Amino acid sequence: MIKYFFSSLTRISNLAEEAFTVEPRDRSGWATGDYVVGEVVGRAGELSRVELRSGRMIEVVEGDLVVGAWGSRRATLEAVGDWRDITDDGTFHAMTAAGLFGRVTSLAPLMPPIMRLNYVGHVTRTGQKMTMDDFLPPIPNVPYEAPTLLIIGTSMSAGKTTAAKRIIRHLKGIGLHIVGTKLTGAGRYRDVLAMWDAGADDVFDFVDVGLPSTIVEPEEYRLRLRDLLSLVAARKPDIVVAEAGASPLEPYNGEVVLEELGENVRCTVLCASDPYAVSGVIAGFGYEPDVVAGIATNTTASVELVRKLTGHEGFSFMIAEESDDAFDVIRARFGV
Repeated sequence: MIKYFFSSLTRISNLAEEAFTVEPRDRSGWATGDYVVGEVVGRAGELSRVELRSGRMIEVVEGDLVVGAWGSRRATLEAVGDWRDITDDGTFHAMTAAGLFGRVTSLAPLMPPIMRLNYVGHVTRTGQKMTMDDFLPPIPNVPYEAPTLLIIGTSMSAGKTTAAKRIIRHLKGIGLHIVGTKLTGAGRYRDVLAMWDAGADDVFDFVDVGLPSTIVEPEEYRLRLRDLLSLVAARKPDIVVAEAGASPLEPYNGEVVLEELGENVRCTVLCASDPYAVSGVIAGFGYEPDVVAGIATNTTASVELVRKLTGHEGFSFMIAEESDDAFDVIRARFGV
């Protein structure tokens, strides 16, 4: 029996439970969201790990077979790639540990080598390729009217998930029903699992509506986002803690998020990589945050610089006193 490692992008499917075949397909039939199988090639490196459907990380070695999905990534600090860039030799990369598959065309100099795989074929049943969309249940349209706290960042790794965890823990501590969601980014299960671990009553992300990443055409993303917001609204939360991965200026459709959420956003938390980035996002996107946090607020010097550049107070969710001040602002925005 052939053993497959099912990445977390397959968590919406039944591929691990029910039989399938693997068949090579002509490139003309490839598309974003296709489930494919890759064979690990080369020596195992630091990034030769796969995030399984449970969220657990496991090391893989040369010859292992991994099931993931074609997609795109445009990470400012790590890697850029797309399945459309795969060459005729069929070699591609695991652009995230979640099984986001494509060929990396730009890699940050300090990043270790990314896991390489050879295309074995598409996952098929009864002669038809299987895609993420094949496993989506009907999603009833539920009007989205939930009071929302939106966490945005100046880049990836700016402290958004840390902020989300602290905020969820605090709001649960005062007895509120909280749904956590990640609206944009590249597929990883760990971010919404972190929200779950912090106490969120339910968690959702764009994988739940069939996207391996949110680098798709804006109008396609808009339709998917409306489905995602319907899933969230159906849980009738008191407050939604929503994270937009990367930054609103990157090509992950952050602008669509702001348009669709509209006046439901009662509070915005901006997590910044440095004080100058705070100024850059405010100027470039025209969005004034209620709370500035993240790496840019790690020291008193950086907090002072944020205030000097933007007039905004900065808060560190890593320091109890500053967290309390930030929570005061957040509670005031929601009237709780």
